[in-house]
Amino acid sequence: MKKIITIAIACAGLMHFTACSDFLKEEPRATLTDVAYYKTAAQLQGNVNRLYRSGATYAYTNFGSAYVASFQSIQEDLTGYFTNSYEGQEIICRYSRELTRQQYTMQISHPLEEIWKRCYNAINVANGTLKHLPEVKMDEATANTLKGEAMFFRAFNYFYLVKTFGAVPFYTEPYELAVNMELPRTETATIYAQIESDLKEAIRLLPATTFSENGHRITRYVAAMTLTDAYMLQHKYAEAAVSVREVVNSAHKLAVNDDLGSGSAYNKLRAQDDLAESIYAYEFNNEISNSGWLPTYAFDGGATSGKSKLFGTYAITQRIHGPINRFLNIYEANDLRVQPNQFFHWTYTNPSTGAVWNAAENLACCWYYYDEDALLNTGRGTKDWNIYRYAEALLDAAECIAQTEGVTAEAAGYLAQVQARANMEGKTAEEIAAGLRSLDKQTFIEACWTERLREMPLEFKMWDLCVRTGKFPEVSETKRGEVRYVDLVGAKNASGATFKASDLYWPIPVDEIQRNPKLTQNDGYAVK
Repeated sequence: MKKIITIAIACAGLMHFTACSDFLKEEPRATLTDVAYYKTAAQLQGNVNRLYRSGATYAYTNFGSAYVASFQSIQEDLTGYFTNSYEGQEIICRYSRELTRQQYTMQISHPLEEIWKRCYNAINVANGTLKHLPEVKMDEATANTLKGEAMFFRAFNYFYLVKTFGAVPFYTEPYELAVNMELPRTETATIYAQIESDLKEAIRLLPATTFSENGHRITRYVAAMTLTDAYMLQHKYAEAAVSVREVVNSAHKLAVNDDLGSGSAYNKLRAQDDLAESIYAYEFNNEISNSGWLPTYAFDGGATSGKSKLFGTYAITQRIHGPINRFLNIYEANDLRVQPNQFFHWTYTNPSTGAVWNAAENLACCWYYYDEDALLNTGRGTKDWNIYRYAEALLDAAECIAQTEGVTAEAAGYLAQVQARANMEGKTAEEIAAGLRSLDKQTFIEACWTERLREMPLEFKMWDLCVRTGKFPEVSETKRGEVRYVDLVGAKNASGATFKASDLYWPIPVDEIQRNPKLTQNDGYAVK
């Protein structure tokens, strides 16, 4: 099956498919959609293909630096549970961990500007596709698919902007003339209404199959997961229960443990693409578009310096995203996920040379990022990055049902499936579910939150949970498996800094405010 990455990369390079560029930039002509490139089905297809490699996915998958990971990873630094060993250089990580971003708005603005312009680029491409699609003759099935994909990407990009910045400029028509380009911020309720509308229509139009079986193109279930995410952030748990049930009842399923070592589900998720667990992934390929420095994030600097010198394929390895020891107390002792060479590791022996590396200061490094072929042979990472997977769908379903219907057998069963896979004592999902049924509603919901943190510690999901719930997880410093949830604003993060209301959003990029006088800044941040 031909992967979408090949087509999408080609289309991203063919700028003639669309002339849109940086939204609200100083050169207004660069932001315009050229209607000459929306005349044929092939041109419309090219624009949609381009959306697969642009926009908000950049925030998850930009591993282009050896010293700082993607923007989404930086959000985890806000919790204090994850640190970057190069935060002295990558000051956005330091200011995030110390909760002092408000004092350094200009210094942290560049990566925010990049997120902003990429999301609006994608939105403008999607808007142009949706406007001109009815004008082009093509078969109905193709038209429906293109419409569904364009609607998904418009919604996905607006959702990321709203999560990150709050109220943002909003438009649903492509810019084809340089008029009315200085837009004010639109209230989030209006934007969420469009996000929901787009995703509902995408669900209706897109195929009901898995991502891999659909040639790595967006499916009904990708749209349903994003809709669930958007509903949950608004605390619309009844609506979210409906959309996520569509996902949990699909052909997607959890990866299984062949053993509790290298054949575990977590090692499969680390090393294998196209698992049925993967609902939506960003493709990497070591010949066309590799994963940058991501494989090197699995080690600290000692792996490529000093006595170890494990690899000759990369010049640098750095622990630019890793947990503090306290965070690992979130796991109980019998949890497979905290065992060596599952999500984390502390020592490694190069199978070719016998060179041995041990983590500095006994700090866990991220085995989940280890790409054997890239590190030992090619120097080019090829493992796809999962944005949504089935375990998250199960946890969403368990929580949403509990929020609205109580601790039902269905809710307990979904949570139990995730817990059973991580259990090293042979307990079945049915046995675990029976115990979960005895929990009161709030305790069960918090168990869902804790399981989310245990299941996706390295996929950049923690800060989203904190913002959605308004709670901060205080992981016990002494007792394994114990977590207490306290109000986020006013709580101290794991570095001892106190959360403020202004920490919930990032600042509007300063350059955008300077270009557009109708934009206002988020509370606590500077305008210049």
